[in-house]
Amino acid sequence: VQLQASGGGLVQPGGSLRLSCVASGRTFSSYSMGWFRQAPGKEREFVAAISWSGGRTDDADSVKGRFTISRDNAKNTLYLQMNSLKPEDTAVYYCAASYYPSYLYQLGKYNYWGQGTQVTVSS
Repeated sequence: VQLQASGGGLVQPGGSLRLSCVASGRTFSSYSMGWFRQAPGKEREFVAAISWSGGRTDDADSVKGRFTISRDNAKNTLYLQMNSLKPEDTAVYYCAASYYPSYLYQLGKYNYWGQGTQVTVSS
């Protein structure tokens, strides 16, 4: 599967953005999906994950209550709604697809990665 992330940009603190990740192929609904981010000089870190059906999600503590992951299997699209953005949310955001149903906070569980989209939170 090929993944194409979009929706990043420059936003002021407290603002919102919605990231999208469109998957090619007809097997999108077979994959668990996740969002990760990488800030300059830091390791890539888990943001959120969602099961193949969308019935189960998991979020990093740093984004709980602010970010929401969702998916539309009919549109082969993964979303990340980001609200109340903070400067520390600035990073390149990556979507990823996994064959695994669990431990989705681990980078090593993902089989395919998108190219990333830049999110900058600054006044």
